[in-house]
Amino acid sequence: MRIILRNSFWTLLAGICFGIIFTSSGETDLTYHKDSLKTPENWFLLDPIEDGYLGTGATKAHEKLLQDKSPKRTVVVAVIDSGIDIIHEDLKDNIWTNPGEIPGNGIDDDGNGYIDDVHGWNFIGGADGSHVDEDSHELTREYIRLKAIYEDMAAEDVKRRNREEYAYWQRVSENFEETKKEAQMNYNMYSNMLEGFSKMAELVKEEFEVADFKLVDLKEMESEEEEVKNALEMLSQLFSMVNLQDPGVNEILDVFREAAELFEVQANYAYNTDFNPRDIVGDDPKDYREKYYGNNDPTGPDPTHGTHVAGIIGAKRGNDLGIDGIAEHVLIMPVRAVPNGDERDKDVANAIRYAVDNGAHIINMSFGKSYSPGKRYVDKAVKYARRKGVLLIHAAGNSSKEVNPDNNFPNRYYDRRGESDSWLEVGASSAIDTENIPAQFSNFSKKAVDLFAPGVDIYSTVPGSEYDTISGTSMAAPTVAGVAAMIWAYYPDLKPKEMRQVLINSVYKPTTENVQLPGKDEMVGFDSLSYTGGVVNAYEALKLASSLSKYE
Repeated sequence: MRIILRNSFWTLLAGICFGIIFTSSGETDLTYHKDSLKTPENWFLLDPIEDGYLGTGATKAHEKLLQDKSPKRTVVVAVIDSGIDIIHEDLKDNIWTNPGEIPGNGIDDDGNGYIDDVHGWNFIGGADGSHVDEDSHELTREYIRLKAIYEDMAAEDVKRRNREEYAYWQRVSENFEETKKEAQMNYNMYSNMLEGFSKMAELVKEEFEVADFKLVDLKEMESEEEEVKNALEMLSQLFSMVNLQDPGVNEILDVFREAAELFEVQANYAYNTDFNPRDIVGDDPKDYREKYYGNNDPTGPDPTHGTHVAGIIGAKRGNDLGIDGIAEHVLIMPVRAVPNGDERDKDVANAIRYAVDNGAHIINMSFGKSYSPGKRYVDKAVKYARRKGVLLIHAAGNSSKEVNPDNNFPNRYYDRRGESDSWLEVGASSAIDTENIPAQFSNFSKKAVDLFAPGVDIYSTVPGSEYDTISGTSMAAPTVAGVAAMIWAYYPDLKPKEMRQVLINSVYKPTTENVQLPGKDEMVGFDSLSYTGGVVNAYEALKLASSLSKYE
């Protein structure tokens, strides 16, 4: 799932004094304004030793290790996401083009089953060019499926062979009813807060003839009007409840507006049992063998998330526009499969196979969900990618929880047994080596998360040749994908499992040992939150790769 919230939503929630409730299904990426430390926009490229920020050391690697080297190949990174703005000024030169396809002739020239897939494919689009934008949560879809079977069935009437599924239905039903109620409560709360504070703010603006105001301004405002006095008092309390860097009232209200919009989407779509947009696609969502559906528009209706991810990996370096991506000799293959809601396992499996079959070396997956009814089909695609020598990189998620094989999907663990050794699971870290190294939203696990990577205040490309700052493990995963692409361009003989080990064995270990556990008021060792206890480091990874490759 991908949802983008603008402004300092997470920072606001961290400091607000209301009973905020978070729904448990889906993942959220968060757009921040810069915090009080004023980290540089390119901090994720900087080096922890030379620059003092917990970045990747990518700039140092380019300048000190790659300056006089020639790449052996261009690395193709498939970005399975919400879509990508393929004409963005900082991305268009690095967008993958299918060499076997003639644009716009309505013919499947390369015979891969996808007509006119010049720049990738859209598995959540219709043949008429339409798109799925919102979709429900997988929890909702499972609730609908199982309710039809078990709603009126007593436990004693369940056949032995169905008892495990019946127990699963009971868990799904309880989770669904709880999270649906939470989403509605959050929507009502934020809507009411937005309405009430907006009216107070407008009253103050009109009284004092201002377009915006801050707390310092409020302290200078006086009125004999009882209604205005009450508004000033309530707004002063509002300012004291938020943890933003010197905000204006308009900024705070924008955050409430975005929160209301988020929970409105959840109430109207994510947990709505009557909502099903799949008719747009025109496939049979239960037929996992079906591969050839969708359309050739990899941009979609809202490619913000995917465009931001793509820029971290491969925004054109050295062109004096916006940002430099991590990798230089790279092409981005857009594969659209992630709606505003939970992605479907059928689409994930087909997106992985499409990327592999069309030459991707790395697949970035910045999405996740809590249920996976079609996991065995995704597993088959993951195994297929491994056999074909493709490295899979996945965002650990933004629920501040300890992930395991049963609560976060997709993952490296096969449903029946075993796991992929061509998979990296990535948590999100922040810029400064303090107790706040792990992002407070980041998932974690000593076993299931391999390493952390920059994922807070990441400045990258967004649609319309614009740029913005977003935070999330969705940003951390492409940071690792970019480092892998940088290395593989020069050392292509390394196998995916060797590349995985290179990235794991070269992490930077922060000097701060004890950090705040994400989502909790508790201190733990940073090395307890991932397998490596470190942050990805391009400079050290390149040095290690060179010692293992025949090209050195």
